[in-house]
Amino acid sequence: MIEIIRVRATPGQIEQMLQELKFYIKVAVDIEHRILAGGGEMHFYCEQALLEDGSKQSDIRSHRFRPDTQQIIYESMVNLRPRQNRSMEIMDVKIREQVAAIIMEFLG
Repeated sequence: MIEIIRVRATPGQIEQMLQELKFYIKVAVDIEHRILAGGGEMHFYCEQALLEDGSKQSDIRSHRFRPDTQQIIYESMVNLRPRQNRSMEIMDVKIREQVAAIIMEFLG
C-alpha cells in the first residue's frame, strides 16, 4: 500500500509501508512540495501516487529507506533523467541533502 506523507509518519503508517518489502521502504520524494510517497513493490508506484496528487515529475526523486538503520539508498530507475540526472543514483549533493532532510523529518 502506498502512503502519501505530508507530516511525520505514524508508526502504523511506517508498518503499512514496510509490508511489501519488510526491511526497507521504497520512497519517492517531491522536493518542491516537501511530501513523500512510500510503500509498494516499485519506486514507480510511489512516483505515480505523487503525480496523481499533483506533483511534477521533475521534482520527484526516488530512494529506499531502512527504518531500522536509518539508511537512505539513493538509487532508482526513476532518478535516471537525461536532462537532470544521468545516473540511477542522485548525483546532485544539494538534492541529496534535500531528500535526506525530508525523509528523516517524516520517517526517521
